[in-house]
Amino acid sequence: MNLTENIHKGRGVKVVTIGGGSSYTPELVEGFIKRFDTLPVTELWLVDVEEGAEKMNIVAGLARRMAARAGVPMEIYTTLDRRKALSGADFVTTQLRVGQLEARIKDERIPLAHGILGQETNGAGGLFKGLRTLPVIAGICSDMKEICPDAWLINFTNPVGMVMEGIHRYTDFDKIIGLCNVPLGMHKAIADLLKRPMDEVKVEFGGLNHMVFATRVEADGADVTREVIKLWGDQSVSNITSISWDPDFMDALGVIPCSYHRYFYMTKEYLEEALEKYQKHEVRAEFVKGVEDELFALYKDPALCEKPKQLERRGGAYYSDAACSLINSIYNDKGDIQVVNTVNRGAVENFEDDEIVEVSCRITRNGPVPVKIGRLPKAVNGLIQQIKSFEIAGSEAAFTGDKKKVLLALMINPLVMSQKTAKAVMEELLEAHREYLPQFYGRK
Repeated sequence: MNLTENIHKGRGVKVVTIGGGSSYTPELVEGFIKRFDTLPVTELWLVDVEEGAEKMNIVAGLARRMAARAGVPMEIYTTLDRRKALSGADFVTTQLRVGQLEARIKDERIPLAHGILGQETNGAGGLFKGLRTLPVIAGICSDMKEICPDAWLINFTNPVGMVMEGIHRYTDFDKIIGLCNVPLGMHKAIADLLKRPMDEVKVEFGGLNHMVFATRVEADGADVTREVIKLWGDQSVSNITSISWDPDFMDALGVIPCSYHRYFYMTKEYLEEALEKYQKHEVRAEFVKGVEDELFALYKDPALCEKPKQLERRGGAYYSDAACSLINSIYNDKGDIQVVNTVNRGAVENFEDDEIVEVSCRITRNGPVPVKIGRLPKAVNGLIQQIKSFEIAGSEAAFTGDKKKVLLALMINPLVMSQKTAKAVMEELLEAHREYLPQFYGRK
């Protein structure tokens, strides 16, 4: 029975969340509960690996209490058997971290030990997360094609751009959409600056994941982009320190950058901050590990029946809204505009038609239809082309196990800055993550 038949026969929706032991899962559950009238998720399957089983069971307990408190008939299941969970799925979400947070700590600390930025989705750290992640996501896609071919895969796993590019280039699976909370956070910040509710402000986005720009802002049908550019200053996601954008730079740039652009436009400042945190053992991954320990202590409390406020410190604001709104719009064929990662199809003229972009799309039952936003300014073209080349080289390395392609990706990335450093960091990260990188060691 496909998704369309489910809608007409009134069967409830089955969602499978791979990486179900994530601390973000209660946010997802909250989003489904809030939308139950229009998106009746009656089965939610949480899937994880053995190392994540304890966290998955803790999260499942909280999810069941949340559903019971809300009076929603949502059954929560847990399993370590991915294929068992996928049977009959309508939607699959991926929010996994190969190697758990210990791997992220290595991604951040090893580059910093060599004097370059280490970050989950940018530079050397982002590349190695992609190298570990892509083979796993490709395996999920293969299972879905066999077991639940009508289901949509909604991928939140970073680095979203590289993951999407790799799946698009090296598999034959096309029912996948990449999702990030950054555009939604930007939309909210822009509406706040204009002192308007979000639904009264239209924002068009185009670019790449964690390198997306707001290209046009409308309120009451009028173009207010220049007004917002003048107001855009220290707005940032919670995991990136907010250094204010220079107003002259903003005026000359002509589009509105996201928080992650700071790593590229203010590299010196963010490297200095990161090196200071490295010395104190306070890099972002180490901070997150502390937050997660606190969250799971709360999740265990049998009296807790709602998502705790502390989850906002984890860095995933608006995550459930982005995820659940996307699934709701596909399920109900809403045709509304949301920002996702998908095949360009001419929407952003700076990129090839078959490259992956993050762009405003009309969301339909058949997936996202990109909105044509035209060409991003010449001023940003060099940077976005460099990062697209990095994503392509990184995804090729992940599927071929070619160390030369790893080195190429590192050399392309503007945060690496040195051939000698690139080679040293590559060798150290390959060894540090050896267990999770069989494609580079002759093990398939």
